[in-house]
Amino acid sequence: MQAEADNRELKHKVEDARKKKAAFGEDIDLDKYPEASKDIPKVDSLTDLSNDEQRTLLNAGVIPSEEGRAGSFVYMDETVVHTSVKMPGVEVMPVSEALKKYDWMRDYYWKAVLPDADKYTARTFEEQADGYFIRALPGAKVKAPVQTCLMLKGKSVAQTVHNVIIVEEGAEMEVVTGCSTSKGVERALHLGISEFYLKKGASLTFTMIHNWSEQIGVRPRTVIQQAEDSTFINNYVALKPVRTIQTYPTAKLDGKNSFARFNTVAIAHPGSELDLGSRVIMNAPGSRCDIISRTITTGGKVIARGQMIGAAPGIRGHLECRGLILGKGGVQIAIPELEARVADVEMTHEAAVGKIAQDQIEYLMSRGLSEEEAVGIIVRGFLEVGIRGLPEALKHEIDVTIEKTNVKGL
Repeated sequence: MQAEADNRELKHKVEDARKKKAAFGEDIDLDKYPEASKDIPKVDSLTDLSNDEQRTLLNAGVIPSEEGRAGSFVYMDETVVHTSVKMPGVEVMPVSEALKKYDWMRDYYWKAVLPDADKYTARTFEEQADGYFIRALPGAKVKAPVQTCLMLKGKSVAQTVHNVIIVEEGAEMEVVTGCSTSKGVERALHLGISEFYLKKGASLTFTMIHNWSEQIGVRPRTVIQQAEDSTFINNYVALKPVRTIQTYPTAKLDGKNSFARFNTVAIAHPGSELDLGSRVIMNAPGSRCDIISRTITTGGKVIARGQMIGAAPGIRGHLECRGLILGKGGVQIAIPELEARVADVEMTHEAAVGKIAQDQIEYLMSRGLSEEEAVGIIVRGFLEVGIRGLPEALKHEIDVTIEKTNVKGL
């Protein structure tokens, strides 16, 4: 009886949240985006996909041959197209399958992210969205990344996704996720719920590559819950033109001596609005975090948010937001926030926005480089975060994007 009452109450909350605007970012009219397809044919191998689809995978960091990968998951529109496991110690399956297989999955499903948080979570909840379930087994040291791709194929539709990652006690794992659109898809919407759970002594490195089209709206909602001595490294890369992204992943360090690091690298092209943030709530003694943001505007708008909350003694944290303006009309806004709730904390922040220093360009030109070459070197160094596990095709794509960066207005 109590469970039924709780379900009714939650349903009412979600109904009330259907029109609830998010705290940040442009408000998107969800009525303009119907539900995406749920009946795309499955494939046994990613190499069975079309050449265009395989190229899209590569540009989002996903290797069709699956060489050097521990497993794969591909989601097109709202259809699970492919899952595989190539190495021991890891599980990869649709969330819908995990809910049927494990009774305990209900303890993780919609527990970190609230379904009534805003209109985007409410839409995803009501559609009972599928997504990936990835689990590193207790003590497993997964030697290669698990790769996933969330691809939009339908035009002017909304893709809803719900992902759950669990890294069991003492386990280590890497996940590389690429989000992209099929050839010819210019306008659509992506709503992604991600709930990550790191047990005692667990380690997760999560790399997200956004490779959308110019009129795509993106609204991820992510919460990471960390136990004692756990480590979470988050790499976020968004270098291609996109209409609007608003993301603010939150790590909750609930176990002592846990650690979280967020690396963000993004370019806002003309017509883009990127509202990118990271939040770490340090609830346990000795917990630590770093938030590092590197953003460039060539004419679009970037809001770089960062928040650290120190709620326990002995915590340490550093927040760094740096932005470059490389094109006329570009806007850079840095919003660092530090909040201390106890006396014994040490948190610092550093924020800087502006253009490339002329003396840096002149120094490199004095060494025989052209102005374009000098700017290219500076931009590459500015964006470097040392992300491992990216395929060579994606590395080349990133280099090409940087080379095409508009440097007018320096």
